[in-house]
Amino acid sequence: MFKKLRSIISKTDADYADIRYEIKRETKISFNGKELGQIGSNTTDGYVIRVLKNGGISSVAFTKETDAEKALESASQNAHLISKNIEKAVEFAKTKVIKDTFLPKLKEDPRKVSIDEKLELTRKYNGIPLKHEGISTTAIQYLEVIREKYFASTEGSEIREDLITTRINGLITSKDGNLIQNVRAGVGGSNGFAILRNKEGEFEKKTGIALDLLKATPVKAGTYNVILNPSMAGVFTHEAFGHFSEADLIEDSPTMREKMQLGAKLGNNVLNIIDDPTMPDQLGFYRYDDEGVRARPTQLLKEGVLVGRLHSRRTAAAFGEPLSGHCIAEDYRYAPIIRMGNIFIQPGTKTFDDLLVELGDGLYILDAKGGQTSGENFTFGAQYAYLVKDGKLGEMIRDINITGNLYKTLQNITAVGDDLVLCQIGGCGKGQLNIRSCNGAPHILVKNIIIGGV
Repeated sequence: MFKKLRSIISKTDADYADIRYEIKRETKISFNGKELGQIGSNTTDGYVIRVLKNGGISSVAFTKETDAEKALESASQNAHLISKNIEKAVEFAKTKVIKDTFLPKLKEDPRKVSIDEKLELTRKYNGIPLKHEGISTTAIQYLEVIREKYFASTEGSEIREDLITTRINGLITSKDGNLIQNVRAGVGGSNGFAILRNKEGEFEKKTGIALDLLKATPVKAGTYNVILNPSMAGVFTHEAFGHFSEADLIEDSPTMREKMQLGAKLGNNVLNIIDDPTMPDQLGFYRYDDEGVRARPTQLLKEGVLVGRLHSRRTAAAFGEPLSGHCIAEDYRYAPIIRMGNIFIQPGTKTFDDLLVELGDGLYILDAKGGQTSGENFTFGAQYAYLVKDGKLGEMIRDINITGNLYKTLQNITAVGDDLVLCQIGGCGKGQLNIRSCNGAPHILVKNIIIGGV
């Protein structure tokens, strides 16, 4: 394969070119209530060529090898035209020439598990909530995505890497009269099929929460001190902070570049945030990004101070900062863009009981349920919460929405737990879909959070 890829890009007179070829295999099984809605697999493949010429960069995707010469010519022409219509020429930061094949170690290869067995496991987990009175329906699916990737560049790099993702996840819906509650449940990862086995307890737990929510009290609106569980804290880290650590999202905003200068004191001294795609067995694990750059841990926030950000080769050169290996494509249809890998708040020293005592009175908020950001402001939903009085957990409450400003919230994180958890079901829709985008955190204590409610 590499001989073929080298042959294709060798025909350009561009300053730089690279090519990715990928075989993508997807398997999907979905249930809507008791009904099997979908089952099947498909395999597709294709190429992406990128060309850097005279300071202009362009990419072209194609699926037929016979179209390679035409795609290369088109990318080259487009890059030349772009170079005449931009103020500043594009440069790529230098990176090592790499020749490597990396096939991750799997705890049971899903390619060796029959689709019958995958169906029965999905059916089993889907059936757990449906046994309970009060559960009106479910929407549970199995998803398996296998990407066999090949990368070659005119600099001489040749990299083969597989990315394998499996998960069973979806919604459990409870109903009592006109009151309807939804709870998300799911298991998954990037280290093989075994992670999906023996997870009945997870679906039982989430079923119990869905039923308990029918008896829960709506939250009263106000400003609270809160503990966020790892799911909520992880989503805050990804959505509110993480995207501003992606260099391409701030490079054309003078306001954000001013606020996100390296060395800026953004958060409380207890707060440390890192993005580390090199962590084996985690959802966001990979060895090389889609520019052929070796991934590395990138410290973003240290004791509240901004010390790093995520880069492509282009933005690393433009900012004059180190490469991080965070330029990722959804698949062969796309040129890569800057994406998070495993982003998380690093653990502190407090136990959960310590945090409860320190909180005193407030809310314990659990499990993210969607949300949005608008500049430096955010609104996130939570699946449920508990009242906390005198450091003791009380009754369950529902209909939780938290609202805040990124920078004020970073300063108001006053204590960090010692119990780091990274998510098993990820995803990010920035421009392209990245199902392996992973976030996490320990429990954290946050002061003065605005809660919407009755």
